[in-house]
Amino acid sequence: MLAPTRGPRGPKSALCLAGATPNSSPGGGPPCGITTTPEPEAGSGDPGSQPFAPILPAGKAARPPRVVIVGAGFGGLMAARALRRARLRVTLLDRRNHHVFQPLLYQVATGGLSPGEIAYPIRAVVRRQKNTEVWLAEATAIDLAQRRVLLADGSLDYDFLILAPGARHSYFGHPEWEPLAPGLKDVEDALDIRRRILLAFERAEREPDPARRRTQLTFAIVGGGPTGVELAGAIADIARRVLVEDFRAIDPREARILLLEGGPRLLPAFPPRLSAKAAAALGELGVEVRTQALVTELAPDHLVVGGGGDRQTVPAATILWAAGVTASPLARSLGLPLDPVGRVAVLPDLSLPGHPEVFVVGDLATLPGPDGRLLPGLAPVAMQQGRAAAANIARLAAGQPSRPFRYLDKGNLATIGRARAVADIRGLQLSGLPAWLVWIFVHILYLIGFRNRILVATEWLWDYLSFQQAARLITGRIRWTTRGGE
Repeated sequence: MLAPTRGPRGPKSALCLAGATPNSSPGGGPPCGITTTPEPEAGSGDPGSQPFAPILPAGKAARPPRVVIVGAGFGGLMAARALRRARLRVTLLDRRNHHVFQPLLYQVATGGLSPGEIAYPIRAVVRRQKNTEVWLAEATAIDLAQRRVLLADGSLDYDFLILAPGARHSYFGHPEWEPLAPGLKDVEDALDIRRRILLAFERAEREPDPARRRTQLTFAIVGGGPTGVELAGAIADIARRVLVEDFRAIDPREARILLLEGGPRLLPAFPPRLSAKAAAALGELGVEVRTQALVTELAPDHLVVGGGGDRQTVPAATILWAAGVTASPLARSLGLPLDPVGRVAVLPDLSLPGHPEVFVVGDLATLPGPDGRLLPGLAPVAMQQGRAAAANIARLAAGQPSRPFRYLDKGNLATIGRARAVADIRGLQLSGLPAWLVWIFVHILYLIGFRNRILVATEWLWDYLSFQQAARLITGRIRWTTRGGE
């Protein structure tokens, strides 16, 4: 799950849309919510309640302090935008040159959109910010004592630091599963998944053995959060509607799509009623939903559900992972205690204990919310934290105390395929077409870049009217075998 952002001149509100992340929080937390951030513009607002002490090293107060932001995801990008009018030198660092609108990655993975329609160059986002520079680099460690970010090809000193490196897939102690069941966190992941899905139909077309053909046409998605639900619904749409007339030896409608969830119900962050609606909608699309289904083994052509006497082997040539994420390994270099999924505990103002000049946001941070539960690693949390960290840095640089972070959650959205979605908006529960229209409107509104908004709206209109998806391209070199496989 992940939240959309408005473009470079967008509003201060942020809406979280389920679908960007494999169960968006570490360990499979709840999906995204529709959220409006209450944080003021950086450098504004009343003095806060957190203790304050000067933190700039001696001799550096005469020049604008340097703020280094590691990661240009939702949290890092929002922090950089919030500092656009501050008297600070901002360096935004990322190992890719583009920001990805993660809520729509599943559309790239299933051929509905092209990568360029959901990604935007980082330099284009901040090009009007004269106080901001962009570095294409990979951070490998943080030297807190020297106030230095160590890079794969050098280093970068800072006066203030915002860590927003994001997260990766969590395979719960089985890293060997990653090549067998890719997750969905970036464009490369989406293209890999698209390749596997489309190749499965192509292989089935040439497979003479009925049993092997059934295996090729079986798709298993592990994880019943927003990403798993959206992938299952989109693959069902492809098989039942888009590809129906494209093949001669197979009927794509015979594809078997399984959605495996280890918990008692799908979309656990939604009310039970909407979880049931989502399961029913997937059933109408022909998706087999299994709850309380824990995967215990993966292989190239099958997976095993359960253990002992309940062990069941499911033949499947395409297995996709949407069951959880883990924090960036960058946290290990901080020398601070980490939780089981690699996150570091932060103070109420989002700073590191003992290091008031370092702020951590998004998937790398743990902080209790208003209800006492840890805030999930979701895009709206990262966006609000990015703005709050930027505002606190501007206050500290101006000699004012920092302020505690407060998260405001306004609901959840998840789509289940064509004209199907569920929405929980501050107690208002929607499903079906009304929820789907809200989902479409919000996604288009908060895409980065006017061109992207027009392109995506046009693509979706064409798909809806024609039942065609133009981005069904198999990219990369195919290694042929005697059976025609990869």
